[in-house]
Amino acid sequence: MLSLTAGTPATAQETPSPYHTRFAVDGSIILGEAAVSAFGLYRSQQRSGLTNTQIAALNKNDIPRFDRFSAGYYSQSAQTTSDLICYPTLAIAPGLLALNPAVRSHYGQVLALYVQTVLATDAIFATAIGNVTRYRPYLYGPEGGDLRNGHIATNSFFSGHAGHTATATFFVAKVFHDFNPDSPAQPYVWGAAAVVPAAVAYFRIEAGKHFLSDNIVGYAVGATMGVVVPQLHKVAGRQGLSLAPLQGVNVNGYSYSGVLLSKQL
Repeated sequence: MLSLTAGTPATAQETPSPYHTRFAVDGSIILGEAAVSAFGLYRSQQRSGLTNTQIAALNKNDIPRFDRFSAGYYSQSAQTTSDLICYPTLAIAPGLLALNPAVRSHYGQVLALYVQTVLATDAIFATAIGNVTRYRPYLYGPEGGDLRNGHIATNSFFSGHAGHTATATFFVAKVFHDFNPDSPAQPYVWGAAAVVPAAVAYFRIEAGKHFLSDNIVGYAVGATMGVVVPQLHKVAGRQGLSLAPLQGVNVNGYSYSGVLLSKQL
């Protein structure tokens, strides 16, 4: 908290926002992202879980070698720990930014950007679990109880916990950087932003919820969205970049959804 309050001696009223937002545009993007997320979640819920016979036939040797070490992992305590880091972080992150005087005078704008950023990650995550079937590590072991036959047991790719946590922490670091570019606290803020989602990823592996590659992808997606979405709204150096939800039906009749990043030439 001290690092986020450290900054230049200028008052919040004297600090202009580094971001440009428009209610009509950004509000539409937020609604579109929410629609893509809902569609992805709907698709994931239509998937059937595995039968006990199918689970018994799973072979850990079919897993890529770099992920194989965690096949069969299961820990309820590790899952609880990952939840207790991830979910509070999503709420605490924007609260920490409110402690910074430079950010506080533009807090409504920053909060809207935060919602848009988190939903960007969520849209990509929901699209992934709605279209990609990957068995969770705990299916390769004897534990998991009733979870083993549920549809969420096939949602291993990619880690939403790691992705959403990285989005929150890297968004905080990016916004703090943009409002306080000369702050000596920069290394500590970015360091904390990197460590927290890494801890979540570790416990998701220990819990048997995700393989290493699932967490790497989730971390990368979350960190990218946490930095890119605010950057797309920067007042200085705008390059005609835009972020928008995308969905439709391809020539084969299959529906698709995602997020479109475009650049005006």
